[in-house]
Amino acid sequence: MGKKTKKSEVDVVLIGAGIMSATLGTLINELNPDINIEIIERLDVVAAESSDAWNNAGTGHSALCELNYTPEQADGSVKVAKAINIAEQFEISKQFWTYLVKKNILKNPSEFIRQVPHMSAVFGEKDVKFLKTRYETMVKENLFKGMVYTEDKATLKEWIPLMMEGRSDDEQIAATRMEIGTDVNFGSLTRDLVNHLETKGNIKLALNQEVRDIKRKKDYRWGIEIKDLTTGEKREIKAKFVFIGAGGRSLLLLEKSGIPEAKGYGGFPVGGQWLRCKNKEIIKQHNAKVYGKASVGAPPMSVPHLDTRYIDGEQALLFGPYAGFSTKFLKKGSYFDLPASIKLSNIRPMISAGLDNLDLTKYLITEVMKSPSDKLDSLKQFMPTAKLEDWGIEIAGQRVQVIKKDPKHGGILEFGTEVVSSSDGSIAALLGASPGASTSVAIMISLLKRCFPERAKSEEYRQKLREMIPSWGKNLNDDAELCEKTRLQSQEALQLA
Repeated sequence: MGKKTKKSEVDVVLIGAGIMSATLGTLINELNPDINIEIIERLDVVAAESSDAWNNAGTGHSALCELNYTPEQADGSVKVAKAINIAEQFEISKQFWTYLVKKNILKNPSEFIRQVPHMSAVFGEKDVKFLKTRYETMVKENLFKGMVYTEDKATLKEWIPLMMEGRSDDEQIAATRMEIGTDVNFGSLTRDLVNHLETKGNIKLALNQEVRDIKRKKDYRWGIEIKDLTTGEKREIKAKFVFIGAGGRSLLLLEKSGIPEAKGYGGFPVGGQWLRCKNKEIIKQHNAKVYGKASVGAPPMSVPHLDTRYIDGEQALLFGPYAGFSTKFLKKGSYFDLPASIKLSNIRPMISAGLDNLDLTKYLITEVMKSPSDKLDSLKQFMPTAKLEDWGIEIAGQRVQVIKKDPKHGGILEFGTEVVSSSDGSIAALLGASPGASTSVAIMISLLKRCFPERAKSEEYRQKLREMIPSWGKNLNDDAELCEKTRLQSQEALQLA
């Protein structure tokens, strides 16, 4: 006779020990310290997939430099609404981290966030014109005041010497710069948050634990079936609320829940690689995150950038990312992830989205076929003097883009993040990728409002939320004084100077 499955009960289960679960767990604990939580992670460490420093862009996506957030229109104008929204959300993240620093929950801000200028750089007459129009549009907004634009070669040599060395004097180049940009190590931040949660008697972290199934019980709670990957032991947890924040694997687990709201969703996996500089003398010469324009057909997360990072206290320099295709939904996933995700309810949207994005598929296959010297050629557009011996390959994280039903096209491919939840709010999953981590606090507060609507209406809840996020409910972009005050408070607490 087989062993009986161990059973336990908690209020909340968070699947995946990444930045999303860590943020949600911290918010729940601050808003209601008595709630019992269990965090379940299939790997043996926290933040090893999408939240890991080498696996994500780490930019602190605040729309200061990402050109894909400010699309050019047919008449030559530039839309900045998405950039404003993302910038607002990143300020919410900074305010929450500021609160946690003041409470001594986050003890050393420099371990996870540093000030690094954010720049956009473009080449050629057409793109220079676009960047100037973008700058003239954005600098009118409160969130982007302080942005500087230049085409002056002498100024550019001061800002980005590595990019200007060896470049023809005749080449047209322009750049914008914002000094208040940041580099964020979401792996370090996640570990700090989870370490704090583990000090609570009512919060448990379970590593090497794989969720095998999620089923609705007769009492309307959720039964989560788990296998210990070390011992092979199986157990079941009953929970009132489940959050699936398992990166690329979220889609597979959401499908297991059987909720009607999950039907029609599919996933398109996109892999990536970086070129990582090995020469410390070169690394020291560059101090900025410089974003360019994506190639035609490239996914948004493949926008090329020469990127100063701080990882484990060391300055690093990356270029990329180079996109690629794999059927894995996680870096440490299975090649069967994509086929396993295909169901009767999503096969039409997935086929439709695939047919509408053949250029993307072709682009990804071409990227996979690139040799190291081909990758170096891409880098040389940014850094003309680059040599192959100074750079090595670093495998980036795996992303799964959302495919969803669409009445007109059958299915569409989206490049943002999306929360899918049951009608009663008892289970929710985060799908998609960029700019997820940077906007995690706003996303998770929105999730709490959707999944716990009655609690979110209480004055006690609102008061605590305003304590953690002083600007909550207001638009910083509409209030220059509040915007400046909020940024100064975050800058001081997070030691951004």
